Amino acid sequence: MSDSTGTAAAQTSGPKGQASVEEVTDLLKNVIDPELGVNIVDLGLLYGLEYQEDASLRLDMTLTTAACPLQDVIEEQVAQNLAPAVDEWFVNWIWMPPWGPERITEDGRDQMRALGFNI
Repeated sequence: MSDSTGTAAAQTSGPKGQASVEEVTDLLKNVIDPELGVNIVDLGLLYGLEYQEDASLRLDMTLTTAACPLQDVIEEQVAQNLAPAVDEWFVNWIWMPPWGPERITEDGRDQMRALGFNI
C-alpha cells in the first residue's frame, strides 16, 4: 500500500506473530543494491508493503532499470533479512511508474554522496 507520495504506507502490526510493516521496512534497510551500494528503501525501490488476506506479505518493488541483472541478488538479500520476522512473502515487481532518482530519500542521497556520487 502506498500513500500519495509513493512511499510505503504504515500499518501498526502484521498478522499475529509477524513483524509490523515498520519493522519490515527497517529490516529491508539491510538490503543493499549491489550496483549503487545504498539500501533499497532509501533508494526508493520499495513502492509499498501490504499483508494479504492469507497473511503473506506483498512487497511492491522496482529496480533502477527493468533489465537489471541483479534482481536475484536483491531477492536473496530480501529473503535473508525477512526470514526471522515474516513467514511468507513475495515480490510484486512494479515497472510503472518507473524508478527515478527523485525517489531517493535524503538519507539515500547522503549515502550516495559518501560513496562518491554527485547527487
